Amino acid sequence: MVPPENKAANPVLSAVSVLVLLSVLGVVLFVALRSPLKDDIAWLLYVARRWMAGKVLYTDLIEVNPPLIIWISAIPIALADWLRVDAQFVAIPFFIAAILTCNWWTTTLLRPYGGLFANRLPVFTLIATVFLVVPAGDLGQREHLLVAATLPYLVLFARRLDGHRLSIATTLAAGILAGLGCALKPRYGAAFAVLECVALANGLRPWRLLPIAAVTTMIGYAALVAVVCPAYLRQAIPMALALYGATDVTLPHLLSDCAALIAETTVACVLLWLRRRDMAEYKLMLTLMLFAATSTVVCLVTGKDWFYHRLPATIVTFLALILWAVSEAIRQRRTIRLPLLVATAAIAVFCVRSVQRMDPAVQEALTPRHTIDARLERLIRLEHAHTYVAFSEWLALGFPVVNETGVRWASRFDSMWALKGEVWRAGFDPTATRDWPIARWIANDFIAGCPDIAVVDTRETINYIKVLSRSDPAFTRLWSHYHPITAFGGLIVYHRDKHACRKVTIATASPGIKHLR
Repeated sequence: MVPPENKAANPVLSAVSVLVLLSVLGVVLFVALRSPLKDDIAWLLYVARRWMAGKVLYTDLIEVNPPLIIWISAIPIALADWLRVDAQFVAIPFFIAAILTCNWWTTTLLRPYGGLFANRLPVFTLIATVFLVVPAGDLGQREHLLVAATLPYLVLFARRLDGHRLSIATTLAAGILAGLGCALKPRYGAAFAVLECVALANGLRPWRLLPIAAVTTMIGYAALVAVVCPAYLRQAIPMALALYGATDVTLPHLLSDCAALIAETTVACVLLWLRRRDMAEYKLMLTLMLFAATSTVVCLVTGKDWFYHRLPATIVTFLALILWAVSEAIRQRRTIRLPLLVATAAIAVFCVRSVQRMDPAVQEALTPRHTIDARLERLIRLEHAHTYVAFSEWLALGFPVVNETGVRWASRFDSMWALKGEVWRAGFDPTATRDWPIARWIANDFIAGCPDIAVVDTRETINYIKVLSRSDPAFTRLWSHYHPITAFGGLIVYHRDKHACRKVTIATASPGIKHLR
């Protein structure tokens, strides 16, 4: 039963909470709208726009993520076109609104616990601040949306462990939302599987409405993808399995990179164990820590050292530590003991690290014209370029540069990750290029697109121009008509001769993957 309104709630605390939330939201919006879009988000918005224009996903546009995030990204694109504004000024508020809506619903679902959660505004402010500040420049990433969509599920799961009765409508909605969140990154289904093992250990049956709704949503989504985007199952997944490993880092490197998260998760687990017998919110924190620990393992298994992969574990661990510290402070009242000091120190470390991660984005927001992205954009406009490509694994050289300038990207790939994967795979499997001749596909795209401007990243360990020249003599002939015009930041910018495309004989236009295979 939902407790009555907390009549003793301090109006000053509520007012301060609103002021803090508005201040944080204002800073985050300023930074996110003034600094360049995160490269992944910019690419997905570009893909969504091209898909809406008639291009075929996973054939004309190669992406390794399931299509749900592209379908979601199409919403702010459509709104931006309707409002006639830049997509960034719709996409960022759109993602923030979706996340804050999930945060508010989570806060509402916590109210039956009473006590700490009776006054919704301070609780909502804490949760929302964590969700807005921790991601820093990765705000709106798939993992960010995933954890926001999953949090209501985790709260209802914990309440069920505590014996609370759940309404059918609320349970169904939370299950569907969590299923959609997991559909963004299906590997996080492992966290739901671990939670169900705990549910079984606590005497709960597996055919409860909450997990059934989530699983049914995932199955329905998989069936929809198979019907609407069969190329994802037939081509994108096999390509990712074959080539994406080139971007992996070693386990020692990954453990070092995740050391702070692992340490903070361990601290939270130890604190939970210390209060396992007398913590009123024990099942809630247990649920959070199971999700966080499993998400950390997922990050390690994935093998990437990108921070946004750690967002689910980082955000949930942060929230769990805040929950434990506030609960302990209320329990001890005027007595402060070592565990509370440890929890406070861990929270302080989280805060400092979050501010440090946000600092580069703040600097870009304050001096946006000094970034590499801005220099490339100015150069493209100065040269009146209509087509553009960058030979680099660094996605940011292509996006958001393409989004901001409106040039046509002369490749079906977002960067050279696939070409790097082909070179890597050929090192131990020489027959791999028969299945995935990436160099030939990229060369064909380059010849067909005949970009006005091409950027070569000299910081790369692979000479992409040499690899592409070996794959297609026509690429070599066309590339001979490109001349360097400037260099900065390890990049060399090339401009094409005015009539080069007419001089190079092109036998056929660039076909799609389905024709090449």
